[in-house]
Amino acid sequence: MEWIIIMLYGFSMFIICLFSLAQLNLTWHYIRKVHDPALNHKPINLPFVTLQLPLYNEKYVIDRLLDAVTSLDYPNTHLEIQILNDSDDETVGMIDVRIDQIKNKGIDIVHLRRQNRIGFKAGALQHGLTLAKGEFIAIFDADFIPKIDFLKKVIPYFKDEKTAMVQTRWGHLNENFNLLTKMQAFGLNAHFTVEQTGRRKAKSFINFNGTAGIWRKESILDVGGWHHDTLTEDLDLSYRAQLNGWKFEYLESVESPAELPITLQAVKSQQFRWNKGTAETIRKNISKVIQSDLALNHKTRAALHLLNSSVFLFIFIAALLSVPLVFIKNEYPHLKTIFDFGSVFLVGFVNIGLFYWFAVRASQKHPLTYFCIYFPLYLTFSLSLSLHNSLALLEGFLNIKTDFIRTPKFGVQKNTNDWKGNSYIQHKISLLNFMEGLCMLYFAWGLGLDVNFQHYSFLPFHAMLTLGFGYLFFNAIKNSLRNVA
Repeated sequence: MEWIIIMLYGFSMFIICLFSLAQLNLTWHYIRKVHDPALNHKPINLPFVTLQLPLYNEKYVIDRLLDAVTSLDYPNTHLEIQILNDSDDETVGMIDVRIDQIKNKGIDIVHLRRQNRIGFKAGALQHGLTLAKGEFIAIFDADFIPKIDFLKKVIPYFKDEKTAMVQTRWGHLNENFNLLTKMQAFGLNAHFTVEQTGRRKAKSFINFNGTAGIWRKESILDVGGWHHDTLTEDLDLSYRAQLNGWKFEYLESVESPAELPITLQAVKSQQFRWNKGTAETIRKNISKVIQSDLALNHKTRAALHLLNSSVFLFIFIAALLSVPLVFIKNEYPHLKTIFDFGSVFLVGFVNIGLFYWFAVRASQKHPLTYFCIYFPLYLTFSLSLSLHNSLALLEGFLNIKTDFIRTPKFGVQKNTNDWKGNSYIQHKISLLNFMEGLCMLYFAWGLGLDVNFQHYSFLPFHAMLTLGFGYLFFNAIKNSLRNVA
């Protein structure tokens, strides 16, 4: 049994290390040159653009979204706005009030309502696509506020007729709202600097992030349109298009501000959808990647990109096995050489640290201080989500179908804004919350064993796991009690 635990732990750490090396490779590509692709040509003539706004119950943010999209610096003669509204609440009436006012300004705007929500967001986008007049399709979720010059900045990058999509960097309207938003920003900033730019520099597959980007309509039609057989329709379409020879661009210099979720429930809902949808997309597309005629290095990066979220499964397995390993380390001192050799996996921690360091350095005025504070906090939070995200991945891999659960929006940017009366939030204690509480106790026990046996190599790991799962558990209890009160 001891050897089985050691081998399973070693294999899990090897996989984690492998993915960290992939992140290090992207970091290397990123630091070679961080600038956006140069435009060595005159801007193209302004084409007709359809701006799609997929909505479902967005009464707290719909007004500011409409204010932003109707203020874009783009000729009204070349712009159509589609409100793809599947809402069943006050959002419908709020849009009806605004729509005539907007039309009176000479803006081509349509309020599209479906009889059902078949396909959820993907279904709404596909429905709008069949009616779209534009050569290009710009997409913004309800929590975004596109800048006035967005279209004029991005459209010129479609000069190459094989360019299917241009993605822009997400900004954060409420990064400093609370600790949760700060940790989300820490992780997202790394994705939208080092990772996406690194992939572009390596000429590897990148992905549309579901919003704040523009598609060439022809490319979507070419690969069969939007599919709703996964919860990450954006990732699925990205891979189908690039496997069919279309090119993608990423613009780090063009920021599209958005609101970050401000409650743990909202973050976990978003994370569950992203991770389950990624697993569904893996099932659908990984064999196509392997069988493609891509060069081996691009094929490897594409496969690791798709499988990246799967690392949560191995993190949770390694975490569970780390506690019995403390016993094994204490009872079998002759295995010291094996445990010493295991320290090689610290290279994974170093790789991840470098990945986030270069992201922090690119976005912060005082990078060292910021990194030293938020990197440990972000790791702790990520470790605490390993169980939650592993369950999402398993549902996706096992093809267990569930509805598309939207991330609730709050329409807040300052911590003085009132949000606790948000009607989209329903705090309920769940079995998962109790499992997270048990994990807190389990890793606290492991922490005690580290001290008792004076084996301190696992101590930081167990401390972060205890704190992280404790945060999830007590947050859920606090919010459920607030509902009762």
